[in-house]
Amino acid sequence: MTDTHLHHEHHLESPALLTDIVIGMSDGLTVPFALAAGLTGAVTHPGIIIIAGIAEIAAGSIAMGLGGYLAGKTEQDHYEKELRTEYEEIETKTEVEKEEVRIVFRNWGLSPALQEQAMEELIQDKDRWVEFMMKHELGLDKPDPARARKSAFNIGMSYVVGGLIPLSPYFFVKNTVTGLEISAVITLICLFVFGFFKSRMTGVPALPGAFKVMLTGAVAAAAAFAIAKLVGAS
Repeated sequence: MTDTHLHHEHHLESPALLTDIVIGMSDGLTVPFALAAGLTGAVTHPGIIIIAGIAEIAAGSIAMGLGGYLAGKTEQDHYEKELRTEYEEIETKTEVEKEEVRIVFRNWGLSPALQEQAMEELIQDKDRWVEFMMKHELGLDKPDPARARKSAFNIGMSYVVGGLIPLSPYFFVKNTVTGLEISAVITLICLFVFGFFKSRMTGVPALPGAFKVMLTGAVAAAAAFAIAKLVGAS
């Protein structure tokens, strides 16, 4: 007989991937949009905006991807350093490390007898002992060795995809103002949708979060356009 009251937990399948996409898309949508808006206030030929926009997307995606790579590499290096330290400490400070295991079990509510039994069982395998301390004492999970490369690719490509959205209308118009008008509509809709799902993913109220992301992009673009107009008029 099937139990219809079973509890099903829903978790993100790949939070690291989603985090990378959020980072890349967030800047990818906003920065090229602001650049295109600023240039629209200064030039009249869409080709100039297209060239500048593509150059910015290329530079931005490389910079963002490199940032993601360095962050992933730092995480890996930090984990490896702590891992070496734990292996050293179970050799040189064995009794201290045993007591730290007992403390973890004590915090879980195990009786003194069970703490001792569980600790003795755990320390029979040094690799398992170290893994236990890394996770439950230091709160560190083993990172994916390929995380840095994956992060660089995911963030960089997300930036490219995001950046092409506000730039795309300029490929099909002869007037930069018309391009900006179309770009603003498309980009603000995308920012709203992106902000909605980003807010849902992070647990923030969806609609206020969506409007906040959209407003940020709109303010950045408006400021860039206004500054370009002021500089051009001076």
